[in-house]
Formats: sequence, C-alpha cells, structure tokens
Amino acid sequence: MAKPRKRGQKSDPGAIRLSDVARRVGCSTSTVSRALTMPAVVNEEVRARIHAAIAELGYLRNNAAGALRTRRTRTIGAVIPTLDHAIYARLVETLQNAAGENGYSLLVTTSNFEVEREWRQARLLVERGAEGLVLVGHTHAPELMTLLAVKQIPFINTYTYRPKSAQSSVGFDNRAASAQIAQYLYELGHRQFGLIVGFRKNNDRVKDRIDGVVETLAAHGVEVPETAIVEEPYSIEGGRGGLRRLLEGTPKPTAVICGSDVLAFGAVVECDERGIEIPRQLSIAGFDDLDFAAHLRPALTTVRVPAAEMGKRAADYLMAQLDGKPHAAHYPLDTSLILRQSTAPPRAMRSARDAPAARKGPMRSRKGNGGGRRRKAV
Repeated sequence: MAKPRKRGQKSDPGAIRLSDVARRVGCSTSTVSRALTMPAVVNEEVRARIHAAIAELGYLRNNAAGALRTRRTRTIGAVIPTLDHAIYARLVETLQNAAGENGYSLLVTTSNFEVEREWRQARLLVERGAEGLVLVGHTHAPELMTLLAVKQIPFINTYTYRPKSAQSSVGFDNRAASAQIAQYLYELGHRQFGLIVGFRKNNDRVKDRIDGVVETLAAHGVEVPETAIVEEPYSIEGGRGGLRRLLEGTPKPTAVICGSDVLAFGAVVECDERGIEIPRQLSIAGFDDLDFAAHLRPALTTVRVPAAEMGKRAADYLMAQLDGKPHAAHYPLDTSLILRQSTAPPRAMRSARDAPAARKGPMRSRKGNGGGRRRKAV
C-alpha cells in the first residue's frame, strides 16, 4: 500500500499536468502553454506566477511527446569556430537569449575553423532535431549545403554580409572593415605594412580582410608583398610567432594589421619582450574589439564587431522562417574603427618639434584606456 503524500510534499512530476498548473495560477491551459513556448507574448506578472506554480508543483514538460505530436522540436543549432574567443561567446549568449524568449532551445557545437568538421557537427545537430542552423561565414562543405536543401532546413550565415548570395546572411562587409584600418594607417603616413592573419584556406572572412587591406593600399600605390602576409593560428602565441616572422623580413613594417584582437595581443606581447615601443617604433591594429583591447598598454586600435546584435538578428531570422513569418534574407550591420594608442604616425615622419603632438595622438583616445575615437564603416 502506497504511503500517503505528506502535506506540502511535491507530487510525482510525471503525474502533474498542464491543467494542474493552470488551476493553481487561475488561468487557461493555453496561457500556460504560451508562457512555456512563447514567453514574450504572455504578461510578465502572469508569466512569473506560472513559473512559480511550476516550481512548486514540480511540473516537467514531456518534450519528446510534444515533438511526436507536432513534429516540432523547437530547437535550433549553431556551429561556431570556437568558444575560446569572447567574440563568439557573445554571439552565442545573445542567440540563446533570443531563442529562449521565443520558446526555442539552442544547441551549440564548434568547428575549429574546419569546413569538414563543421559539416559533421551540423549533421549531428540535425539528427538531434535542430530545425534551423546558425553558421559562420559563407564557405561551407558541399555536403552540408546538400543536407540542408534536401531536409529543407533554414540556415543563416553570420560574420558576413553578401546580399547577392542565395544564402541568407547577417553581418558586415569584412573587406570594407579592414579597408578602413589600411586607409587610416596610410593617412598617418605608413608605407611599410605587415599582416598577421588566420589561415585563408576555406575561410572567406580572412580572405576578405586581406583583400580589403591589399586593395586599399594598392589604390595608393603601396604594394603589400605576399611575404608580408603571415598566417597563424588564432592565439596569442600565433600573434607572437607572426610578428617574429614579419621582423625577419625586409623591409621591416612600420605598421602591422592583425586579423583578430587575439593575434594583436600576441604581437603586443612580442614587442614588449623585444623592447619595441608601441606606437613609437611600430603601430599595431586588431579586429573585433574584445573587452581586453581597451585595457592593453597601449590600448589597441581595432575594429568593433557587433557580435551581440548579430546573434539577435540571426535568431530573429530563424524564428521567422520556422514560424512561417516574412523576414529579410540579408541584414547588414555596421562595424566601427576604434582609434586608441597603439597606432601613430611612423617615427621617420616625426620631427623633434612634432614629437609631443605625436605622443598625444590627435586621432587617438583622450579618454584613457577605456575610450577610443570611433569611425563608422561606410
């Protein structure tokens, strides 16, 4: 004979139904259902009472049964290059928040910048019920594109913006963003450049950022030889190794443009180790505007990437596609060139009279290590 349940003791979660929660709150079962699947459409006060009742009663949704009935898992997936870098973590956090507000769950996996691994991870997400995917970049394995087409799974590319592509995208023009850095350094007087970037193979973002720099400088008659473009892993050690390789060549650069802040951090560390003064002897610029960029010594000139807004827009697109609502296939975002103390005119251009002004940096931050003047991408 089963023991009677004591007063105040929670019942078996499996025995609690949606109607029990509704009765406790004093609302309809459809309101409780909406609070769980589409929380944004339910009044905040009612939603709080529903979640309090769920916690008190120990109610658990049977998602497996619901998926069988509706053939919907309300799950989306994201394949990003890595979680080691804050720029991607920021996108994932916003993506997750936006999905949750619309009653969707998010599954995340990483590709380590490899298209074959991206394809394998995406296939696993689809096998686990992901109804839509968020990807990074425009370069993907043909097998992945075939899978998504056959299964009619919506997806969107992030960190890129190509409005003429058949693949939906939300992001920015990588070529234009890096062109801003090159133009700014050229205007400062630099003519000898070096680039430290990630690996170009199967990475359209790296290629576009290189092209933006090379083409902008070529328009001014400045050539960037292939030997001045070094490819390294996205790590601090990669940035250090990249700078060592650049300094072994001739002529030595007066300005180094890095394809990410992480690589730029490494270059700054290597300069410190070698006693190279930034920016008096060498200007360094990054890309991403990670939180630490403003707190380096000197603070890093870089490109600010709207990672959080990208995640929100990507989620909006997938939610609209999955819920049968209209939505633009492409969404452009702005980047900003953040001017800080790691860049200045080359030493050869400074006379003794101009040196104090150069140290102050007329185009650099006057707000200390947390500031930085901004130029918006055009």
